[in-house]
Amino acid sequence: MKSLFSLLICGISISAVAQSTVQTQIQPQKQSPVSAKDDFSPVFKKINAEVQANSKAYDNLKFATESIGHRLTGSENGAKAEAYAFKLLKSYGYEVRYLPFEVESWSRLTNETKIGDSEGQLKKVNSVTLAHSPVKAKLTGELVDLGNGLEADYISDAGNVKGKIALVYLGVLPGSPDKTPYLHRSEKAAIAIQHGASGIILINGVKGGVLLTGTASVTGKLISIPALCIGLEDGMALKETLKSKKQYAGINMTNFSGPIKARNVIATLKGSTLPEEKIVVGGHLDSWDLATGAIDNGIGSFAIIDMARTFKKLNLKTARTLEFVLFMGEEQGLLGSKAYVAAEQMRSTLDRVRFMLNYDMANNPKGFSTSRKEMKDLFTAWGSQINQLDTGFKNIFSAGAGLHSDHQPFLLEGIPTGGGAGEELPNHSGPFYHSDGDVFSLVDDQELRNTVRFSAMLAYALANTPVIPVSKQSDEELKKFLQDQNLELPLKLAGEWRL
Repeated sequence: MKSLFSLLICGISISAVAQSTVQTQIQPQKQSPVSAKDDFSPVFKKINAEVQANSKAYDNLKFATESIGHRLTGSENGAKAEAYAFKLLKSYGYEVRYLPFEVESWSRLTNETKIGDSEGQLKKVNSVTLAHSPVKAKLTGELVDLGNGLEADYISDAGNVKGKIALVYLGVLPGSPDKTPYLHRSEKAAIAIQHGASGIILINGVKGGVLLTGTASVTGKLISIPALCIGLEDGMALKETLKSKKQYAGINMTNFSGPIKARNVIATLKGSTLPEEKIVVGGHLDSWDLATGAIDNGIGSFAIIDMARTFKKLNLKTARTLEFVLFMGEEQGLLGSKAYVAAEQMRSTLDRVRFMLNYDMANNPKGFSTSRKEMKDLFTAWGSQINQLDTGFKNIFSAGAGLHSDHQPFLLEGIPTGGGAGEELPNHSGPFYHSDGDVFSLVDDQELRNTVRFSAMLAYALANTPVIPVSKQSDEELKKFLQDQNLELPLKLAGEWRL
């Protein structure tokens, strides 16, 4: 979907794929404002040297993309990816387990989209079906330009879209007013459904006819109308034509939906003095089926596997328990992370999770981010120690929260979340998010090493700091926090507002 709360590319936020973000950035600090017990410089030096010299993340990811290919949840490839991650972690000396879950899954079968001046004279347009579209849909309808696809656009349309097909820009249209809200594609589909549209066509914002996939469902279940994506050039030409004459679209698609089995992969490093307290370091292993998912989210998940390798190689001890978790099903609605949280709730052990670090399209962090601004002193103190090792780490700090990645189920339980900040994707790979261009050649070896070493340092510090100054929020605190982050509306659209 998908550092933690910073970069918007192609209509997504990178790393924790967050939106509606509140950010604060500061310069590197030369002196630590916290206790000398939080001076982890000697261990940071060891982590730095080990990862720079011996990281396996790049090679492991290369092997996965070449020998497995895509990692679609519930597919044969997905099962191979789960087994490969399990084998790697086991080879590093970990206790590794699967957390199996069974869910309703989705995959595309056939799709043909035609557009033209009349219902009988339609020409084929390149398109890709968005996930959780109906199992079968065949319709022809008039197109209505709904701009950014926000609630206000439908209100100004005065109900004219009812029974017709909505044409919507995927991100925020160039030239839109300042502070125009950014909504996820699934939220735009939900609004179209609410206003009676018979289908929705989203225009990708990337030049060159790049087609983007992803879920059009806020719930992870089938939606009632077909949803698809077309390229920027086709979409903008269509918008221009609609200014002077009517246009029609014919949509004919078939898809699969049914129960599938998948497995999260979990490696545990038991804490010594506070073993009941847990730091979860997670990211999604799965990918969409159009390409190999090298960027989304190979660079995040294989960085996590290499963080785990580094801890074992250096025989690092932690006060708190560390769990390295590779989630499946993120792309289809955060299925694996929701299954993890549900399993912990069933065991009444969710309160043991003190912090969740999420790495989704994480690359070359320049600082740390978190949902809780109270972490500023600790994060920047540790960042200052890292900056002494590598001045490329700028010790940026950002605080804020968003949705649509595996941190979300933890965030909605009041658990503090975090990850990297100031990140940039390698080799201008942003436009190929969720597309057939997401391939291994986009990965940068050194930048992947940077993700591993800096993130391993953060995980080590969180697992060993004497006191974590934030705890699980109460429902009242969480409600105010989510409202302050402008997340009430998208959560209500998704049916996940419980407060």
